[in-house]
Amino acid sequence: MSTSVAVYRNIYTEDRFKQAYGTDDNTSGSLRLREKITGRCRCSKRACLHLLKERVPIFSWLPRYRLKKWILGDTIAGLTVGILHIPQGMAFALLTSVAPIFGLYTSFFPVVLYMFFGTGRHVSTGTFAVVSLMTGSVVEQLVPSPLDMNSSSPEAAEFEGQRIGVASAVALLSGIIMLCMCGLQLGFLSTYLSEPIVKAFTSAAAFHVTISQLQNMLGLRLPRHTGTFSLFKTLASVMENLPHTNMAELLISLVCLAVLVPVKEINMRYRQRLRTPIPVEILTVIIATGVAYASSLDSTYDIEIVGHIPAGFPSPRMPSLHTFPDIAGDTIAITFVGYAVSVSLAMIYADKHGYSIHPNQELLAHGVSNTVSSFFTCFPSSATLATTNILESAGGFTQLSGLFTSLVVLIVLLLIGPLFYFLPKAVLACINVTSLRQMFLQFQDLPELWRVSKMDFMVWVVTWLSVVILNVDLGLAIGVVFSMMTVICRTQRAGCSVLGRASNTEIYRPVENHSKCYEVPGVKILTYNGPIYYGNRSFFREEISRLLGLTPEKIRSREKARKALEKREREATVNTVESCIANTSFSSENEFFKSETSESDVQAVLIDCSSVIFVDVAGARLFTQMCTECQKVGVHVYLANCNESVLKILTSSGLMNFMSPQHIFVTVHDAVMYIQQQKEKPQENSTTVWV
Repeated sequence: MSTSVAVYRNIYTEDRFKQAYGTDDNTSGSLRLREKITGRCRCSKRACLHLLKERVPIFSWLPRYRLKKWILGDTIAGLTVGILHIPQGMAFALLTSVAPIFGLYTSFFPVVLYMFFGTGRHVSTGTFAVVSLMTGSVVEQLVPSPLDMNSSSPEAAEFEGQRIGVASAVALLSGIIMLCMCGLQLGFLSTYLSEPIVKAFTSAAAFHVTISQLQNMLGLRLPRHTGTFSLFKTLASVMENLPHTNMAELLISLVCLAVLVPVKEINMRYRQRLRTPIPVEILTVIIATGVAYASSLDSTYDIEIVGHIPAGFPSPRMPSLHTFPDIAGDTIAITFVGYAVSVSLAMIYADKHGYSIHPNQELLAHGVSNTVSSFFTCFPSSATLATTNILESAGGFTQLSGLFTSLVVLIVLLLIGPLFYFLPKAVLACINVTSLRQMFLQFQDLPELWRVSKMDFMVWVVTWLSVVILNVDLGLAIGVVFSMMTVICRTQRAGCSVLGRASNTEIYRPVENHSKCYEVPGVKILTYNGPIYYGNRSFFREEISRLLGLTPEKIRSREKARKALEKREREATVNTVESCIANTSFSSENEFFKSETSESDVQAVLIDCSSVIFVDVAGARLFTQMCTECQKVGVHVYLANCNESVLKILTSSGLMNFMSPQHIFVTVHDAVMYIQQQKEKPQENSTTVWV
């Protein structure tokens, strides 16, 4: 069934449309601003309550908590994630180059704080491999580990204190940066880390984590390399020391991998059928600890074990504030990575379950989590990929699941922690490596990414290679810069097309893609699919000149011909000149149509600005220059579909001194109808458009 549309209305320029449908209140903007400021400054009980609910979301969602419907899912999901936090917290502490107990602390405090301040219902916070690796690089740079230190000596305790002091300082500075960003409403900055960048970065960082754990899996006592090319330095060091491999630790690693990898694969493939995933990590930790204790592996085969894990709650301790100048640069990178991963995960599950995430509130939540937890000997935390996925698949509904997660970790801290004394570090290294499964699987996205956007594919590849070859933080910076350069290149080379009209419609489409759309005789309709600014004004000018055929030689010859024609007309009829040419800048609307140009020549240029999102001063000057050049050859310039900001800049730059306001139209079709009426029926009151 086909339907037809008929339109009959007045032709609207921008001025006429504003007079008919705009507002007469010029002070509305200032009044709205004044009302907004006074509204924010006004203090009342209702405003304070609203601010409290906005900044501490638990007071908003907890009173509406559906106890019977949600409590079971939150309990099971929270306990499951809490069990997983125990081995992962200790394992990721190794990446941070601190004692395993500090990983348990970092798995407790941020979870509790995010429950109060976070807006992600399915986000699990705590230790994250990439953030831990980056923090460990900072710790190793400032407090490098000696290879001959006895783990039970007083010097070792002081050494561990220095290390966790640096790691806590990174967490504190990261939290302060996030709080400042929240105060400045800079949550939008996370958008500069696009999805290809985040996925490529995490995938490449997984290689760094894996290579860094080889020495623990092989029982080698090697210094940790940091800085540029650290991955290759570490790999070369491991290969050089392969003859010194501790066979007992190698055997432990192989057995752990043989257990962890298949069970994790089962958890992933049958996650829809399993109510909760098999807690293979904690089972491996318990069994390995029992075997090491019963067999005295540490003394018999010289394997490296976790050692003493103090029971009880950590006492507050001031981070190493004097290291702030040395850690500032690395901390900025850690902050952006942690926040970008956290917000990305929160938004993914928020879209899946139909609720919204507030990026600035997420800044506050993670800022408070890192700032407060840093005073309890914690290193930087963020949302984690593996535990967030498990939390959602286990049936979690709200942030209350974090309460049960923290209870599990608290029980371990108070009671069970010392029992992990004989846990081999090789087991924790295997847990680290196998937890990166999702990051390695991101290579599967590459074929689809190539099919959808080759530019995004290049961003992925460049980011991945930069992170792997150079370093984590430097590679991330290169990825961000390259991604922004691709955006600039896209805007610089945005296409300029000639539009044609579909017969008997008001629809205009590029003629190169629509063979049955035809150009309007005597009118060249152009559209530019991008902003016009200092970076692409030369390209825009070249494209316009090419499509119009306006070479400098042609402009000069047409200008001479037009001046000669005007001179002959002045000599013939002086009265006509006085009545019709009142302004030498531009003549009457139908002057050109009286000239002796042929129908095939361009008599008017119409620029469709619907895809021009912004224009800067250089772009506005280019419009002015283009108008003067077209007037020299007797071609009028018209604009259509200008948004408010573009029109304001063009007007403020003085374009109206060279162009009539009556040449700016609401739509392309309005402008075309006006031009055709001026050509065929030069009557001032003919102001209707029809299709």
